[in-house]
Amino acid sequence: MNIKPLITGIIFFLLAHVITFFQLNGQFMWKWFREHEWALALAGIPISFLYIWGTKYTVQGFDGMMWPTRFVGFGVGMIIYALFISYFFNEGISLKTFVSLTLAIALVSIQVLWK
Repeated sequence: MNIKPLITGIIFFLLAHVITFFQLNGQFMWKWFREHEWALALAGIPISFLYIWGTKYTVQGFDGMMWPTRFVGFGVGMIIYALFISYFFNEGISLKTFVSLTLAIALVSIQVLWK
């Protein structure tokens, strides 16, 4: 495992998921987002680069292995979504969501820490 590309990939995934959250859910927060769907769709192009780079560097970090990258990307997305839904929409974290988040964290931890 190569830590530097792994961390770089995770940072790209974090950025991609944060921006994607606002791209998809901003319509429920701001009028501009509801009225400019085309601009938001076009924002998908640079967002795609973040996901591509996240995948590229995470695969390098896992010495060419693909499955760990998928789980890391999924887990990061789950964590960002849960935190942002709770913060921006005041939706509490139910027991079911808590268990799901725990499983997401476990998936990422297994992929990163298990030798």
